[in-house]
Amino acid sequence: MLASATSAENRAGILAMLVGMALFVVNDAMMKLASAHFPTGQMLLVRGVFATAAVLAIVFALGEARKLGRLAQPFVAARALIEAVISFLFITALARAPLADLTAILQATPIIVTLLLVVLGLERVGWRRWVAILVGFAGVLLIVRPGTVAFDVNAMLALAAAVLVAVRDLITRLIHADTPSIVVVLGTTVTVGVVGPLIGGALGESWQPVLRAETLLLVVAAVLYGCGNMAVVMAFRKADVSAVSPFRYASVVFALAIGFSVFGEFPDAIALAGFALVVGAGLYAWHRERIRRHAALGQTARGREESGS
Repeated sequence: MLASATSAENRAGILAMLVGMALFVVNDAMMKLASAHFPTGQMLLVRGVFATAAVLAIVFALGEARKLGRLAQPFVAARALIEAVISFLFITALARAPLADLTAILQATPIIVTLLLVVLGLERVGWRRWVAILVGFAGVLLIVRPGTVAFDVNAMLALAAAVLVAVRDLITRLIHADTPSIVVVLGTTVTVGVVGPLIGGALGESWQPVLRAETLLLVVAAVLYGCGNMAVVMAFRKADVSAVSPFRYASVVFALAIGFSVFGEFPDAIALAGFALVVGAGLYAWHRERIRRHAALGQTARGREESGS
């Protein structure tokens, strides 16, 4: 059992999560700006080269180079491959759809994770969490609005990415504990940088000259992407998961602010209502999960006391 974090460690974890979410959203904004000049596969390759160089330097600085062989572990490789597909889907949608809308759709991931656990028979869910799942689904429907002009292939790409993020998170739980997080991040940056352009090539993308000022956007995105991954890793490394997880939803606020200030995008009232439902349902599902775990820990403690008496 993991030891409970101190208040100071939880505060540091929350700060790291907020920083990580901000970095990821700014990274998305850089990629959206660059998408006016480059196709998705080419962007993922250029960003991947710089991100891999930065993460690899961190691997050596931390003395984890001897564990690079862990990249070949099935769950590490599977997670990286899924992340590559997620990146391609999301960046493709990001080139043509509002940043805040797509970011909000991704926040349905905790709800999708719960649903997958039920479908796979790994967890039983009570009626309260089922209500949260249905409310979160209703929120996504308000954002994508199937059957209206607001609904398009980009919304479907974001939904597909959200489902894959849920699968990725479940696979992450299966990675052996002795595999350093920075090695997992390295596997991700390498795979996204390789698989992304392969998918783009298969779809017939036409690449553009790289020696242009807009390439600097991808360099900045690479630094933000690598630092964002490190911040999230730091957030979960010592802090309690239950303490830092809710702050993932700060990305919606950041996306709204950047979408409005940089791209002049602002969701209408219906989409904003959808944002509120998705975030609210996710927070409530997290709250119920926290109660369930506390109850399970209490039962375990009582069982130990009774067996010791």
